[in-house]
Amino acid sequence: MTDWPIPREAIMKLKDIMTANVECVRPGDTLQEAARRMKSLDVGPMPVCGDNDKIVGMLTDRDITIRATAEGKDPKSAKVQDAMSEEVIWCFEDQDSEDAARLMQERQVRRLLVMSREKRLVGIVSLGDLATEGKETQAGEVLQGVSEPSEPRR
Repeated sequence: MTDWPIPREAIMKLKDIMTANVECVRPGDTLQEAARRMKSLDVGPMPVCGDNDKIVGMLTDRDITIRATAEGKDPKSAKVQDAMSEEVIWCFEDQDSEDAARLMQERQVRRLLVMSREKRLVGIVSLGDLATEGKETQAGEVLQGVSEPSEPRR
């Protein structure tokens, strides 16, 4: 992905730049409960954790709006599992920020869950995290890749 030389010592591990102590919502929570948690935490995405805190999906504020509200679902009764994305994109905490940037660009996402080698959720890393860690060029390339226009479904 990179066309520029990055000194090896300048490449950060995800555990050094991620946001730790990420909270989850549960598949059976209502969308209203999830939205309230998002508001109180001032976040747009929330991992969805099932039994034994296993990651079963992701829920974003956009999922609530596009998948639920636009379909007329009542947020007081509709469940997280009705609006979440089941495909979860993640990487390990000991991987390089460059690996995360490549994955974000390939999958066209702006954030990734970060897992321990035991596959336990330990954090989340965003495009903004890459930019604030002195990787503006890297973050700019990822943003360009993530933001490639797509054709609307008609």
